[in-house]
Amino acid sequence: MCTAVRFSNEEGSVFLGRNLDWSCGYGENVRIMPKGFMIAWAFDESTPAKHAVIGMCVEFQNYPLFFDCGNDAGLAVAGLNHPGCAEYAPNPIGGKTNIAAYEFPAWVAANFETVDEVEAALANSLIIEKPFNEHFPVSYLHWIIGDAARSIVVESRADGLHVFDNPVDVLANHPNFEWHLTNLRTYITATPDMPAPATWGRAELAPFGAGAGMRGIPGDVYSPSRFVKVAYLNANYPTKSGESDNVVRMFHTLSNVSMPEGASAMSNGEFEKTVYTSCFSGATGRYYFNTYDDFAIRYASLEDAKRADNNALIECKLKRFE
Repeated sequence: MCTAVRFSNEEGSVFLGRNLDWSCGYGENVRIMPKGFMIAWAFDESTPAKHAVIGMCVEFQNYPLFFDCGNDAGLAVAGLNHPGCAEYAPNPIGGKTNIAAYEFPAWVAANFETVDEVEAALANSLIIEKPFNEHFPVSYLHWIIGDAARSIVVESRADGLHVFDNPVDVLANHPNFEWHLTNLRTYITATPDMPAPATWGRAELAPFGAGAGMRGIPGDVYSPSRFVKVAYLNANYPTKSGESDNVVRMFHTLSNVSMPEGASAMSNGEFEKTVYTSCFSGATGRYYFNTYDDFAIRYASLEDAKRADNNALIECKLKRFE
């Protein structure tokens, strides 16, 4: 499963990050798709990328299968697991923009600058149930897309494509997005403030200490619980300025909903774990990440795209975040 978060800093720049949770990795790496890179679309003619894109992907024969990514305009997207809820169109339809599920993050980040632009384009679009090849079957996902102003959630269902404004700027997995928003009403009494002492009969009661107002916020890794907890944390984390404090914010927030091995078994008996955590910064074009086996945060930058051949994906030079 997975969790994603979007927020802006005091200067108005976007940060979008995610945990990717599964029992194993896929050989994923950070790659840059340079501006002008020719993208072979599943249902349309190849076109050059309008924007340079950086993110985590599986690279197959110079094609990026992005899990999450951001572009040089400060627009970012992440796909999260949604099987049992997501349904894609079985075939392309004439007159529509037909997008294979595997190419959706690249389609968003390569072509658009803002969430508003993406939302307008999605009004005449379909997500198609097409595997990349025999090695990469269809993954059933939903997506969070964010810029400096806001985020949306995109879900493909049996009755078509649904696009939701995302007022809490977070996403988890099952069930559908509007259920998660409604479920937050159960927790509206939660607060980061210290509760006032109370009198019950002749008993004078005072909280033991900090955290008393947060009681009731879930701590397990079930999808509805992660959505609630990360929404609470994202809503109450103090707004920070600059780059470093917001990278720290992202990794601390997502660590609160990460999965340690042994906590949650899937139906096949394998334990999920947080394979990696990432954070894209729209202001700097940096992509930060760490992994389950290495907590050190490293980053790559879209600066590398300025000196590159636009015919090939760029293997990123990683630097350590200090």
